[in-house]
Amino acid sequence: PQPATKASSRRASSASPEKPPGPLSIPAAPSSERETIKINNANATDLKNACDDALKRYLSRPNLFKQIHLHTDVRLTLGWASVFVAAATGLYGWKTEFEQAKPAVWAGFILYAILTTLQTLYAYFVEGDVIFVGRRKSFSKRINTEKITISSRTIPVSSPTPIASPSNAPSYSLNITYLQSTSSGKSLLCKNRAQGSKEYSAFFDEKGVMAQEVFERWVGELVEAAMEGKSA
Repeated sequence: PQPATKASSRRASSASPEKPPGPLSIPAAPSSERETIKINNANATDLKNACDDALKRYLSRPNLFKQIHLHTDVRLTLGWASVFVAAATGLYGWKTEFEQAKPAVWAGFILYAILTTLQTLYAYFVEGDVIFVGRRKSFSKRINTEKITISSRTIPVSSPTPIASPSNAPSYSLNITYLQSTSSGKSLLCKNRAQGSKEYSAFFDEKGVMAQEVFERWVGELVEAAMEGKSA
């Protein structure tokens, strides 16, 4: 079945920016040079993770987008800070007499709880389903900056969503936001969106081997639809 896609666009100026090269115009490595990806195709989490990783590799190629790891960095910083606070609090409580250590231990416990709560809230409300944020600069009479944000999720069989496949199989769904700006981001040239879904069975055979070129072609079509602000 063909992927269901939707795309919308908003132009911030009357002049249309020149189209930068999309993923489909940059050749990927041939099949003979690729490592085989094989997973348990009965596990929806494994299917999604394999697709997420393949998408990141595909869009992070030279001349495409440089991946921005802000969400990962924030979560790691909060996580390591909470681990450090817990370790320091435990060490202080172990080396100090109980009554004397109680105020500091309570303060450490409260700080640890705040940090872990912030990490959870950030992952849920800020990062959400975002799996890839990329940026690149191109020059066409002026320096343009492109930013792409992609969210993914699994659409279960019972989900009554209009973009789900009609057949009885879980699907991989992408939501893409594409921004193009100039003057260091001060002037917005365009803001486009695209979304689409396709069954996991279109990308994995009965043994769980991934058809990487099929998946990349589908992702490339969706990304270029977002870049152009029209349906794939």
